Amino acid sequence: MFDLGYSKQRFAFNSHGASAYRVLSEKEYCSMKYAARLIDLTKHYFLGDNVVRALRGVSLDVPEGDFLAIMGSSGSGKSTMLNLMGALDKPTSGQYLLAGRDVSVLDDDELSLIRNELIGFIFQSFHLIPQYSVLDNIMLTFQYRRNSSGITSKDENRAIDIAGRVGLEDRLDHKPFQLSGGQQQRVAIARSLINDPQIIMADEPTGNLDSTTSAEILNLLTELNNEGRTIIMVTHEPEIAALAKNQIYMKDGEIAGQGIFPGSLKSV
Repeated sequence: MFDLGYSKQRFAFNSHGASAYRVLSEKEYCSMKYAARLIDLTKHYFLGDNVVRALRGVSLDVPEGDFLAIMGSSGSGKSTMLNLMGALDKPTSGQYLLAGRDVSVLDDDELSLIRNELIGFIFQSFHLIPQYSVLDNIMLTFQYRRNSSGITSKDENRAIDIAGRVGLEDRLDHKPFQLSGGQQQRVAIARSLINDPQIIMADEPTGNLDSTTSAEILNLLTELNNEGRTIIMVTHEPEIAALAKNQIYMKDGEIAGQGIFPGSLKSV
C-alpha cells in the first residue's frame, strides 16, 4: 500500500504487484496488518544556515509480508527513509509506526531493543568485523539482545544452522578477507537472521556484487520473503527492483511514483 501525497484515498498493491492497484475500503484498510507505517514523515538536516529537506512529508504503508523496493537517484531520500524505517534515526516531524509501535517517541535504549528484536539489517558494504571469524560475525547480534547473559551453545548451534542455510557451512572459521564479496554478503544475511526478525532492511545489498552473485543474493531474499518476512530494499537498479513484489520511486524527498518506470529495464 502507498500514499503518493496527493490523495486521501488508501491504495493497496494487488497480487500482480505494483503495476496494478486498487482503492481500499475503510473495512479493508482497518483490517490490514502493517510491518511499517510512515505518516507525513519529514527529515531535515541543519547545516549552518542551510536546511536540507531530505524527506518532505512522506506517507507509506508496508503490509506484513511485502517485498518492497525503494528506488531513486542519489540524494532522492531513499536511504534517509530506510534509516528512519530501520529506527537508526528519528524523524523531524510526522509519525512512524514499526509493527504498531510509535518509533518517534522511543528513547535510544528502546530504539536499540526494537532494532535488535524486530529488524535484520543488510548493508552494501557488509560491515563485518575483520578480526572475527564467519561464525563470530554471525553471532555478534546476540551480544546486544535484551537481558543478554552471553552466548550459549544453543546460540552457536543456531548460528551454525543459519550459516549452512546461506551456504557457508564450510567457511565458519574463515575471516572476512578470506571470502569473496558474495560470501561476505552471505555472512551479513546470516547475521541479519540470527534473531529471527520480522523485517529485513537491505540497503543496496547487491551494489558491490557481480550479476551472478547478485542473483544468488536476491534468490535468498525472495526465499525469506516467501517465509512471511517483510523485505524493504533500497536499490538504484531497475533490474533488481523488478524482482520485488512492489516498487516506489523517490525524488526530491517525496514518493514520485510506483512500479518500474517504462523503458528503465535493460533489454536482455
